[in-house]
Amino acid sequence: MMSLLDQLAGQVLGSLGGQQGEAQQGNLLSGVMAMIDNAGGVPAVLEKLKQSGLADQVMSWVGTGANQAISGGQLEDALGADQLRQIAGQAGIDPQQAASGLAGLLPQIIDQLTPHGEVPADGLLAQGLNLLKARISA
Repeated sequence: MMSLLDQLAGQVLGSLGGQQGEAQQGNLLSGVMAMIDNAGGVPAVLEKLKQSGLADQVMSWVGTGANQAISGGQLEDALGADQLRQIAGQAGIDPQQAASGLAGLLPQIIDQLTPHGEVPADGLLAQGLNLLKARISA
């Protein structure tokens, strides 16, 4: 079980390569993890996104097919400007950068946490999120 979670952490962290520096990526990922924790877990975040008109996109991330993209603006509308500013502040970037970074990151995280096309039990999700947190703060 731990090797599966370790593999998941490696895949999510490996997918973060790109324009942002490694520290900013880790901080942005930390912000996502805090947001998920504060919202009541992955199922609560997914429900909030669905209620904000992103149900098709969310279902594509959870499902086993290709992930549908979202824009930073859609994410800001769904999460709220305050939440986005908080994540941006934690990552040390401006809210616009945070929105676009999260728009790329969140589908990947949800996709990796739902490998069988369904949201696993909260205990397994919590283990996966805690492992990700440990890997980014190491």
